[in-house]
Amino acid sequence: MRDGRTIIWSRTDRPAQMLVEWSTSPDLGRATRVAGPRALEGSDFTVRLDLRDLPAGAEIFYRVQFRSLLDAGTLSDPLEGSFRTPPADRRNVRFCFSGDEVGQGWGINPEWGGLRLYETMRRAAPDFFVHSGDQIYADVPLQEEVVLDSGMRWRNLVTPAKAKVAETLDEFRGNFAYNLLDEHKRRFLSQVPVLVQWDDHEVKNNWFPGQPIGGDPRYRVANASLLAERARQAMFEFNPFRLDGTPANRIYRSFAYGPSVEVFLLDERSYRGPNGPNRERQSGDASAFLGRPQLEWLKHALLSSSATWKVIASDMPLSLVVRDLNPYVPPGWYEAWANADSGEPLGRELEIAELLGFVQRHRIHNLVWITADVHYASAIHYHPDRARFGPFPPFWEFVAGPIHAGTFGPNELDATFGPQIRFQSVSPGMPPNRPPSEGLQFFGLGEIDGATEVLTVSLRDLSGAVLFAVDLEPV
Repeated sequence: MRDGRTIIWSRTDRPAQMLVEWSTSPDLGRATRVAGPRALEGSDFTVRLDLRDLPAGAEIFYRVQFRSLLDAGTLSDPLEGSFRTPPADRRNVRFCFSGDEVGQGWGINPEWGGLRLYETMRRAAPDFFVHSGDQIYADVPLQEEVVLDSGMRWRNLVTPAKAKVAETLDEFRGNFAYNLLDEHKRRFLSQVPVLVQWDDHEVKNNWFPGQPIGGDPRYRVANASLLAERARQAMFEFNPFRLDGTPANRIYRSFAYGPSVEVFLLDERSYRGPNGPNRERQSGDASAFLGRPQLEWLKHALLSSSATWKVIASDMPLSLVVRDLNPYVPPGWYEAWANADSGEPLGRELEIAELLGFVQRHRIHNLVWITADVHYASAIHYHPDRARFGPFPPFWEFVAGPIHAGTFGPNELDATFGPQIRFQSVSPGMPPNRPPSEGLQFFGLGEIDGATEVLTVSLRDLSGAVLFAVDLEPV
């Protein structure tokens, strides 16, 4: 979804060539036909086509079929969808965001209706969707039944790949394929372009490069970096990543959707230092979270962006304290940016301080952060008058999720950057890991007015009801 280009992704069950037709007419009249690449075993029969020269600000209708390479006369059933291309001028723009999918043992339950939040988000008619990580839970096998507090039974659809932790490439592939068994997700993805990032559960809970995992008896592969490379390959195969970047498998990137908004997708896994107390006083490998190259890219990408609104998609929240509770690590280790001391920036917080200082010096305005990971929704306002660091322009962070996973929270708040909670969707004392059947699944919706460029952000629940909303005036 960039400069008249959009990735069309699909998967088949045998060696076959992808065939795509597209048109601006719903009946696909006078369609443009494009012969796509071949789906082969090496990519688990996944394939993508980079459609080019699409008209700006248009509704595009498309049809995908596959022609068997084993029998040229055999065609697959056609699949149809639609999407809107980015506008060339200022227009109304809508985008949604969330994360955390099929986690904590809550899989696809056909009796309950599957991954229902996808249908709720589809009805909001977004122009695009930001998936803020934990697309899969490769480290959380599913049981066929889970007994709820009420005594009723939650019945999971279980496949071989979801019956154990993922270690092989095929098992990671099977985790991504599992979520696509849900009709709501397939319908949503056929109509809404998706921008994806990853967090920990694409690999393993709270992983970092080089993490030894010999203390977990479920694993025969005892190094997180090896698991991560297999997970990364599967993630790229099963998502519409554009693979012409430098390097091709880089996860952090940005996307402009017309002149009003650009999304900066971060990778907070590949370059981080080890989890630990997170209290270093100087930047270095131990305190890395984005890492130096990514942080420099982000600073200069923000500086060069001409978009009115600059949306930073961070898979982990800035000031909500996320502790590393893996049973084989010492107490007092932290998993996200915050270190729970509410003092001057230390450890990973040094990268945020450097970024905010850069934003202040270069007068970069209209930054909004969207985050996930903690499995509830929250709206947090940041102001230097409340902070232990400054100056910096005030900004908002909106936390959303889960899409379909256990609900937790609320988390402790670290005051280093002056956060103030304006809304949270769960109450203190709530029992952990609430099932999807309780309706505590959340997403965010951003709406930009094409005339005024006011950005309205709302946090919504499984029914689509607005729980919190705020209008943000551009500077």
